[in-house]
Amino acid sequence: MQRHTPMGYQMKDGKMGFDEERAKIVKKVFSDYLSGISTHAIAKQLTADGVENANNKPSWYHCSVGKLLENIKYLGDEMYPQMIETEIFEQVQSRRKEQRQKLGRGANPNSMSANNPFTGRIWCGECGGVFRKYMDNGGKSSEKSRWKCKNSVYLQQDKCNCSAITDEKIKEAFIPAINTVIKKPHLLEKKPKEIPKHHNLEFLKLNQRIKELEVNEQFSSKELAVLIFQRASSFYQTAQVHDYEHHTENLKKFLSEIQPQTEFQEGLFLQAVKQMIVYADGHIDVEFINGLTVQGS
Repeated sequence: MQRHTPMGYQMKDGKMGFDEERAKIVKKVFSDYLSGISTHAIAKQLTADGVENANNKPSWYHCSVGKLLENIKYLGDEMYPQMIETEIFEQVQSRRKEQRQKLGRGANPNSMSANNPFTGRIWCGECGGVFRKYMDNGGKSSEKSRWKCKNSVYLQQDKCNCSAITDEKIKEAFIPAINTVIKKPHLLEKKPKEIPKHHNLEFLKLNQRIKELEVNEQFSSKELAVLIFQRASSFYQTAQVHDYEHHTENLKKFLSEIQPQTEFQEGLFLQAVKQMIVYADGHIDVEFINGLTVQGS
């Protein structure tokens, strides 16, 4: 168990459940942040209201609000029930990233995934969810990490049956895939088929609600501002960038200068791979930056 139970949870009859009053505060923090209120302003208000933090102290700072907003326990796992909807959590993370970029800040260098080359590049071939890194024995020196599809751990085990994988498994899949392209560079000329542009269900729902507010001339509505931001985020996730030729030429150039690999090279991975797709039967497909997909294992 963690050193501190995340705010909004409490143990009941040997099982982790919600602390309803504090859970409302957590949900409000997520809602306020998504509506455009800064972490500084949220921290100031929480302190003024005398709200106790996870350490049971009525003092908040922008960094403590930030940690709350990034705590994946709120999405639920084997111990904690889900408190924050997945869509809301992802939208908050998107805004957090945008804010850091605007302020010229990078990710926390001490976070578990900040320096990991696989973060954001491992995806589930069964449900389309992103893989995240989890510690098996949180807080202990003997802890081990594994990558799991987010939909297999957010108390939604029935939604995805994809297996967990380790860093070693990912590396083992990458090496034969990159060697295939090094030995057969003509494969890079196989231009992938373009997928017809479409919007996901979330985008369509957001767009419909925005139109309803605009028809009713609620242009100053707080909800409208939030919905427009959410729609932009949803659109960005499905947007396609047509840069096949550019990426193909770059791949051909630097791969022509290297020999087949026997060990994993992080720099090569970051330069060549767009994403890796993991399937329930254990095999992994490697998609290179120009769209070429090669089975890795």
